[in-house]
Amino acid sequence: MTATDPALTALAQGWCALSLLHGRIETHIERALQSKHDLSVREYSLLDVLSRQHNGEGGHLQMKQVADAVVLSQSATTRLVTRLEDRGLLSRYLCPTDRRGIYTDVTPAGLTLLEEARPTNESALREALDEATKSPELVSLVRAVESLPAPA
Repeated sequence: MTATDPALTALAQGWCALSLLHGRIETHIERALQSKHDLSVREYSLLDVLSRQHNGEGGHLQMKQVADAVVLSQSATTRLVTRLEDRGLLSRYLCPTDRRGIYTDVTPAGLTLLEEARPTNESALREALDEATKSPELVSLVRAVESLPAPA
């Protein structure tokens, strides 16, 4: 492939379109969550991921797994956990079977805020996707997102 190869150009254009769609969606959701719930997209995502933990085998996530789920570095995730812990939305405790491990749980206040913010997140996502369909270069990406199956 050369720099002028049409396949490379199409691939680069596709990547730019995907990046544009992501940026528009994240910005729209960020504004809605901040204005109504004083939450960032990352904070919401972290609360959502941690709220899905359970007490069964493999039910609690290690910090690396949490970081991967919210698409942040481990250090950025730790800082985010600390901020939400300071706000009383998360709590940390030592793993009962491995004293080196630290688990993080969503507090009742965090669960309440998450439940209040969930409709805002869903509505803002729908609005952002609907707005994106007005851009011809984004329509196929929006349709692809809409056709993804719900996680099991």
